[in-house]
Amino acid sequence: MTLIGRRGVLAAVEQLLDRAAAGLGGHLIVTGPPGAGKTALIGVAADLAQARGITVVRVTGLNSGSPISVPSPGEIEGRPRDEPPRVELRLLLIDDVDRAGTEAVDFVSQLAARLSSGATVLLATAEDPLGLTPEIRLRGLTEPELALLTSDLPADATHAIWLASGGLPGAAIGLARELAGLDATADAVTHLALTAPSRAEFLDLDAGLIRLLEAAAERPSPPATRARVLARLARESLGDPSGGARRRELVDEAVALARTAGDPGTIAEVLDSRLHALWDPAAAHERLTTATEIVEQARQACDALAERRGLFWRFVALAELGELGPAEAALTAYARAAELAGDAEAAVVVLARQAMLATVRGRFDLAAGLAAEVAVRGRRAGLSDTERLAGSLRAALAAVRGEFETLVDPWQELARRLPGHFFEATAARSLAESGREVEAGLELERLLPSVLAGSGPRWLGVVADLAIVASRTGDAAAAQALYDALLPYQGRLVVWGGANTITGPVDDYLGRLALRLGRLDQAVSHLDGAAALAQRIGALPWLAWTLAARARALSMRDGEGDGSRAGSDLDRARSMAERLGMTGLLARLAPAPGEWRLARDGDDWRLDAGTESVRLRDHRGMRYLRALLAAPGQEIAALDLVAGGAGLRVPEGDPMLDEAARTAYRRRLRVLDEQFDAADRAGDVERASAAQAERTALLAELRRATGLGGRSRAQDAEAERARVNATRALWATVKRVESAAPLAGAHLRASLHTGRFFRYQPAPGGPARWDV
Repeated sequence: MTLIGRRGVLAAVEQLLDRAAAGLGGHLIVTGPPGAGKTALIGVAADLAQARGITVVRVTGLNSGSPISVPSPGEIEGRPRDEPPRVELRLLLIDDVDRAGTEAVDFVSQLAARLSSGATVLLATAEDPLGLTPEIRLRGLTEPELALLTSDLPADATHAIWLASGGLPGAAIGLARELAGLDATADAVTHLALTAPSRAEFLDLDAGLIRLLEAAAERPSPPATRARVLARLARESLGDPSGGARRRELVDEAVALARTAGDPGTIAEVLDSRLHALWDPAAAHERLTTATEIVEQARQACDALAERRGLFWRFVALAELGELGPAEAALTAYARAAELAGDAEAAVVVLARQAMLATVRGRFDLAAGLAAEVAVRGRRAGLSDTERLAGSLRAALAAVRGEFETLVDPWQELARRLPGHFFEATAARSLAESGREVEAGLELERLLPSVLAGSGPRWLGVVADLAIVASRTGDAAAAQALYDALLPYQGRLVVWGGANTITGPVDDYLGRLALRLGRLDQAVSHLDGAAALAQRIGALPWLAWTLAARARALSMRDGEGDGSRAGSDLDRARSMAERLGMTGLLARLAPAPGEWRLARDGDDWRLDAGTESVRLRDHRGMRYLRALLAAPGQEIAALDLVAGGAGLRVPEGDPMLDEAARTAYRRRLRVLDEQFDAADRAGDVERASAAQAERTALLAELRRATGLGGRSRAQDAEAERARVNATRALWATVKRVESAAPLAGAHLRASLHTGRFFRYQPAPGGPARWDV
């Protein structure tokens, strides 16, 4: 018994059966994509075993959801534990192990380990490698091998089947049967070009299908048929980042031919392919209009599949425009239509988008459950990109929680697999958010020119990712370029592809870039817009992130003039993060190791200093303290401190003593010194005391009128009042800190210097840095 092109694997099966006959036991794992012939191999192996007198046992029920128990060697041989062994040769067969989930894979791993000896052997198949050697991978047949399966078809039809199936025998046999049922006048090549399913994941290329479509495009066909071929060729070429101009040419010709033909079904199909092939993020409104036309044309043609596609495009466009409520209504309509049609793939698409919406709303447990369901049902439905779809949902959930460290490796791996689609930008964001800012900054420099010149379904999300990197590590030129690229999309959401991933309001990214550029009013305005949008659509995780960013912008812009608003934002952000379990955001809102923090907490202040934490009422001394902590080692004039910033001091007053007066004072002091010495030598105590008293008074006056370095001290009542009041208020604050946080208070008392100029000069034992 044989299988075409499978001599090697059949020889391995024979060797496995030989091991059973020799009492050696063992296992063989055979993997391959759907249609590779794994199930057929299982059937052939069963026949070979029965021909040798080996009992065949098919293990089933792994998909039932009941607990999986691993049988003992005695139970495998069919005997009670206390009964002496008897020799009975057995072949255990398990098909599609990995479709039953991780428990089934673990079951097979444990079973294989127990069959290292004995008369029982195991043959299991799986779609992906299990890592259990020996393991054989089934690949597509060559075209001559495939021709043996389709010997009754013409050579061009066989070639078309080989291209469409990738040489997989199961898929090839199904396509051959499909061609056998066609009318004799039908063109087999064109038929397969239009109907064969793509085997590629999103943004990947099915090279065989593209070659088949190119061959079909060269054959003579009616306008409507040619329109469909060209439109599909453009759509399937989306994974080629360098083919944008050609895709547009193909689509433009296809749309013109379809409208000339006037067939509603063709128009709907071609318009759907056009949206895929060109996917301009700036065309959301056009996408919404086109989606409406697709639905109308599809209904005229009674094409339920095309109508569902139009409904889905409506969902995507509304999500891009920030209308999440209407978008959910469109998704529900799409889901109902798919359910009525029994469309298993569409049902998985709906689950994936529901998982994303749950993440956006902060329903994290629901989102995780739906993502797991997507993985299971996607495999059952045969979706080629199931794993990436489920992975993107898990990644979105981790990102919104702030768990970016886990995302770097997966995104870098995707970047290696799919060059040209800027997965490196998402990896760079994960690097920046994880604190690896040097690496992220290098990626920003490498990627920025090509990203700014790019387009496609991931473009807006990629620009947003680089905006995060630039806001943390980039120079002003990079931040400005990204700001300009994002500005046309303000008021919208960052939607990736078919809305399988949504990463927040565009205004949030614009606000962070404006903050990096020092445009504080602009930053606050954008972040106001982002917060309003997030609140309107109930996106609590986004709202928490935006509030934290806005608190920083407000603090930088307003200082203490509007500090209560910044404190309120921080309170709300912290509260949401705690309730939602956003560990990454909570870590950012908490002081870093070695960092002490002084920040507004509602109407009050909160001081976090290592293990000490104290809440303090707002008053002038707190504001003075914050100003000094924000500028360690710098002298701040009392007038500046009281006025709220440098550059606000009043003009210097006149000197308390002019130079002539100071010279006369010093001349008189020399005379008094001479008089004191003479009186002292003469023993005239009374005269010596009088000279000493006058000398002491003159020295006191000179000291009062002289500053540091012998400079003349200005006689400025405003400055003196500022010095006295600021000193009193500051030390009163330090005293309150000392009563509640002794270590922090001791550090402040040792580090603060007052007088006409104030300074915070950190004494040993304090923080590595202050966050104020």
